[in-house]
Amino acid sequence: MTPLLRSATLRLILVHLVLVALSTGLVLGFLYWRVGGVIDDEQRAVVDAEISGLLDDYARGNVPALAAALQNRLAIPHDRDAIYLLADADGHRIAGNLAGWPATLAPGSGWARLSLYRTDRSRPTEISARAVRLPQGELLLVGRDVAARAAFDRTLGRALLWALAAILTLAVATGWFLSRLVRGRIAEVDGAARAIMAGRLDRRIGLRGTGDEFDQLAGTLNAMLDRIEILVSDLRTVTDSLAHDLRTPLGRLVRHLEGAADEAAPAESRQRQIESALGEAEDVLSTATALLDISRIDAGLGADQFSDVDLGRLAADVSELYEAAAEDRGLRIAVEAKPGLRVRGHDQILALAVSNLVDNALKHAPAGSTITVSTESVTGAAGVRPSLVVADEGPGIPAADRSRALGRFVRLDPSRSGPGTGLGLALVASVARMHGASIELGDNHPGLRAALRFPATTPG
Repeated sequence: MTPLLRSATLRLILVHLVLVALSTGLVLGFLYWRVGGVIDDEQRAVVDAEISGLLDDYARGNVPALAAALQNRLAIPHDRDAIYLLADADGHRIAGNLAGWPATLAPGSGWARLSLYRTDRSRPTEISARAVRLPQGELLLVGRDVAARAAFDRTLGRALLWALAAILTLAVATGWFLSRLVRGRIAEVDGAARAIMAGRLDRRIGLRGTGDEFDQLAGTLNAMLDRIEILVSDLRTVTDSLAHDLRTPLGRLVRHLEGAADEAAPAESRQRQIESALGEAEDVLSTATALLDISRIDAGLGADQFSDVDLGRLAADVSELYEAAAEDRGLRIAVEAKPGLRVRGHDQILALAVSNLVDNALKHAPAGSTITVSTESVTGAAGVRPSLVVADEGPGIPAADRSRALGRFVRLDPSRSGPGTGLGLALVASVARMHGASIELGDNHPGLRAALRFPATTPG
């Protein structure tokens, strides 16, 4: 296939041209056929009316009266296409403008198309006529010269051909214009895609504000590009943070193992080194597990297993799981669950998010305080928005740092010496995105109040 034929613009114009040609040809053909039919019907109606009138003349005065009526009609100057012939029973001409009765025409046989000689012309003429036999045996033929009709057909045919040519020319012009419009919008998408391929992840497709399908497509693609940019940015953050966060525990792990391998060291010292190495290994494994969970959630794995989840039951189950750990730290977990509050989601993944919120509260709540796990709902114009809230009485998070705290490997402690991997709240944020929800961090006066806000449901 040549490059010209591979052009979508040319194919679009050709398809548009063929469709317009077919539709226009059908319409004009029907118009040509219908106009011709109307003219034929009118001519036949006129001839039938004339035959009826001539029969009345015949009834009043027989052949002489009918012959006089024919001569009077032939004398009318503007009716030059009229054909009349009155003949005796043997076909000999009595009156009219035909040389003689056609041998092939039988009276009463209906409409006929014949080639006959007129008395005022030297060449045969195509006529359309109808013949009847009079009561006393005479023959009467009334018709019309079809030469004028043929000329009209030719004129109408030429007019329709010119109309078809004009319409096809207009179709080519409009097809070219439409293809240029489509190519222009496609070129914008192509330019943005090439810029992004070159590394400019901030490039977006321009919107013209028309609200048409192209703007809707551009908006969808821009939203996809925003998501891709976030994922790439998260990947870079993960790569940079892994280099920092794993190097230190892995370095300590190596040193602990080297100390444990020193046969000259006391047995107690070597045992402490082994225990420390196990602790570092658990930290590295915890970080890897959290990253794997976040990756799986961001990939949407498990979205096909959504079901109705009772938030009250979920809050009670997670709280029961952490009761022993809370008692060991001198804390209490209180559950305030509103019954019958349900959302669409993945039970286990939502439990993972709530577990991370409770675990985060356990790490920062002071001894003797209470961690509250509750459910609530807010009714608005869009419906009922269910929520699951975990609140503690710890130091909380400053308002300026709350959005940053949801990022990966973010620890508000600059030394990064505190407990945790910096991935707990990032995992909760990923779970929220997977469920179309949001996570809100607020002040519990004192402490942190973390709320998972799910999409609104219609009251029913």
